[in-house]
Amino acid sequence: MRCVIARYPFDLTKSGVLDSMKGVTPEPVTGESVTIGRRRYPVKQVGEVVTRQDRRDFSGGEVTRAMARLGFTCHPAPGAEPASAPPGATPVEAASALLGGTVGTPQEL
Repeated sequence: MRCVIARYPFDLTKSGVLDSMKGVTPEPVTGESVTIGRRRYPVKQVGEVVTRQDRRDFSGGEVTRAMARLGFTCHPAPGAEPASAPPGATPVEAASALLGGTVGTPQEL
């Protein structure tokens, strides 16, 4: 699969990523992560190993999108689950809550 990470094109395959990560010890996960084989790696570590680029050159989102397209399971950062709207909220209120807004009518605020 062809993807662009840090403005450079890469032809990645699932087997190629598995081979690249073989024998690599996972760092502690503090942000977004991806499960490769039986191990869970931070996406920045995977991006660095697979692309051989410095971690500062690419975003975690670029690597997450590429790994998801290859069929790996990607996980959000711990505690980054979106807020859910209270039961009975209108669709607009639910969307506002998911975007970090407040839920309620102007009279209640």
